[in-house]
Amino acid sequence: MSESNKETKTASTLDKTPGVLDVHTPSQEQILDSESMILETQKRVWGALKKGYEYTGVANESEEYLRRHVFSKVNMVVLYVDLVGSTTMTLEMPGEKIATIISSFAQEMASVIRQHHGYVLKFVGDAVIGYFDAEENGLLASDNAISCAKSMLTVIQKGINPILDQYDYPDLMVKIGVDFGQNFVVRYGADVKQSQVDLMGPAMNIAAKIQSMAKPNQILIGGDVYDRLHPTLQKEFIQIVWKEDEWKYRSRLTGELYKVFQHKK
Repeated sequence: MSESNKETKTASTLDKTPGVLDVHTPSQEQILDSESMILETQKRVWGALKKGYEYTGVANESEEYLRRHVFSKVNMVVLYVDLVGSTTMTLEMPGEKIATIISSFAQEMASVIRQHHGYVLKFVGDAVIGYFDAEENGLLASDNAISCAKSMLTVIQKGINPILDQYDYPDLMVKIGVDFGQNFVVRYGADVKQSQVDLMGPAMNIAAKIQSMAKPNQILIGGDVYDRLHPTLQKEFIQIVWKEDEWKYRSRLTGELYKVFQHKK
């Protein structure tokens, strides 16, 4: 068996539910096609900038999910998307406009996560953290997360930025990091309904580290995600060869330097 086949087999056995097929097809279910998603984004962003439009609140599905799994270890794919250059923007633009742009960005990214069957964990400044339940099928969750990351870039470049250009505002750029693994659902307090719930674990940490290494408008993914992708999606990625001391994180399984892959666009 080749080394790559060994890694794929190892990755598939990590998924909790037995009997998940190694061969799978990318998810075809989308709430909106790409063109409709772009048009809807433009309407909302234009409304926010022109009319002070406020986004409609949605049910906190993530909190409901986490409370059902509190104090449990859950397989998931974690996605970090972080806005690039927001500090410079705050120095060059009126505060109320910055708030509108960052709020619109965060909520549009949250919308993309939900459209790809993920959960929005939280907004952290100018970053959004999402996750995809991989308990039943880590392969499908990985495909959905990568499709989500690609859609985020499309929404920003073809949806948000053309509206910002009309106001002579700078284009938005993001860095995206994705990783797979087990995370622990924690609750901070005894109140079952009111105490804050959150995630902690290796996948959360490594996804954040991967995101910090990305270049503007680049998608980076961990090897544990890559191994679970459909072959057609794997072809869109190439492994990064890190320089000495540039990347020091090691595989949770093998102890070897953890592989990271970049999207070739």
